[in-house]
Amino acid sequence: MSRVGKNPIQIPGGVDVKLQGSLVSVKGPKGELKWNVPTGINVSMKDKVIHLERADDSKQLKALHGTSRNIIANMVTGLSAGYQRVLDITGVGYRAQVQGKKIVFTLGYSHAVEFQLPEGISAEVDKKQTQLTLQGTDKHMIGQVAANIRNLRAPDIYKGKGVRYANEFIKLKVGKAGKK
Repeated sequence: MSRVGKNPIQIPGGVDVKLQGSLVSVKGPKGELKWNVPTGINVSMKDKVIHLERADDSKQLKALHGTSRNIIANMVTGLSAGYQRVLDITGVGYRAQVQGKKIVFTLGYSHAVEFQLPEGISAEVDKKQTQLTLQGTDKHMIGQVAANIRNLRAPDIYKGKGVRYANEFIKLKVGKAGKK
């Protein structure tokens, strides 16, 4: 049995979970998320605790067992507490501005780069305009949006300029050694 998949999911107060066949609907104070459970994975709920079981021990169902459990647990956590991802913008003149549902970046290109935020994701920028905080309820979407923003200008390996995750460490390379 999957070590992750066999762990029960506790449902906190204020979060409502409904099971309708293979559809899991989670509703909480921050919104509502739905997800279709793959066939072969059985979801049951008893006394505010969700349990997942798989139909057989095939390799594919073993892989989906723990993944399904974590996706449902992330939905419950996201709708009760929410998720956030912090990005640092490093470089002279590099900055970001939030304008409604889009972010305008100045990243050393000849033009400003506009990034449209998907539904359910919000962004905030600090006073220096060099730290961007993404917030939302869907952990997968937060990570994907953060990765897409990072790809607008990935950190340079020589000077470290660019967009990076707040806890990311970039080991800088030494440049060429010129003639002495």
